[in-house]
Amino acid sequence: MSRITTMITSAMAAVAAAGVMALSATPAATAAPAAPSASAPALAKTQGWLNIYNGSAPAGANAIELRVVIDPVVGMRVTDRDGRSLYRFDKDTAKPSASNCNGNCAGTWPPLLVSRGQNLYVDGINPQLTGFVERADGSCQITIGGWPVYYFSKDKRPGDLLGQGVGGTWFAVGPTGGKAVAK
Repeated sequence: MSRITTMITSAMAAVAAAGVMALSATPAATAAPAAPSASAPALAKTQGWLNIYNGSAPAGANAIELRVVIDPVVGMRVTDRDGRSLYRFDKDTAKPSASNCNGNCAGTWPPLLVSRGQNLYVDGINPQLTGFVERADGSCQITIGGWPVYYFSKDKRPGDLLGQGVGGTWFAVGPTGGKAVAK
């Protein structure tokens, strides 16, 4: 018995000594500032002058940010950083990207525009599927999967989805550019 007791006592002493050494080393190890836990968004793609990043835009950035939300009615759909719904128009084309909503149409369905000096940040969307198309008036409109994207003027609050199905041609846009519709 005495030999087993000695071995157990020695093992407990070794564990206790290791714990004391670890505790005494901890303050020195934590004295240095911690590295940031999240890295900056990575540049994923450029299209002409537009830089497209994967991730959320840094605070205060001159940027457009797109996010994916899960809607109980239509499933996954895309919003801007403020949660405002984005739509696609069946009379547009994706290949090649072209917007066919101009004049009064663009008053009701304002295009999501991007200008030089802005960047695009996407969260939950493959950055390779995003870009822009030049509109008839020379402005540049964000695209997802080649489809130009728009707001609906009657959506007043973040989360509103009043444009869904309007005229059988307007639909919330999904993360690949497809229609977000109930399954």
